[in-house]
Amino acid sequence: MTLRVVVLISGSGTLLQALIDSCHHRDVEIVAVGSEMPDAYGLQRAREAGVDVFVEPLAKGDDRAAWDRRLTDDVARYEPDLVVCAGFMKLLGPTFLDAFGGRTINSHPALLPSFPGIHGPRDALNYGVKITGTTIFMVDAGVDTGRILAQRAVPVLDDDTVETLHERIKVQERELLVDVVQDLAHHQ
Repeated sequence: MTLRVVVLISGSGTLLQALIDSCHHRDVEIVAVGSEMPDAYGLQRAREAGVDVFVEPLAKGDDRAAWDRRLTDDVARYEPDLVVCAGFMKLLGPTFLDAFGGRTINSHPALLPSFPGIHGPRDALNYGVKITGTTIFMVDAGVDTGRILAQRAVPVLDDDTVETLHERIKVQERELLVDVVQDLAHHQ
């Protein structure tokens, strides 16, 4: 049985590209890629791979509950078994989680529960940890608080900057996300 996946992105789509590159077998099919950003480069990556795309913009001051309902409808059209937030920078609301809770995963560039939020690598450096990493977790209503599915450690080097650390984390994050999605496909 093929795992039908919708991927949500906000930017360049490097996590998405790792998934696209790994889906050459029949266990996983990316059926659509969505974004709140009409100019997200990841949408071009999806188009080049022959994957349907959709955009559900959320402007500052827009009604978040209405956006959440529209996003839920967009995703539901593709009847996914799994939703993957791959660099998606918006919190999912209660309507979305009612429909897709328990089958929506996200990646984070830190070893949760440490350093949640959008500045995981910076926060790890500022705190002075010697090991950080990446986490794949089940999305819930909190900010990076869902059940942890997998983690991979990345050492913090003495001369690391936020950028160098984040780049090394991203390498592990891409591999770990692919591993988790393939594992979920094999155990559905």
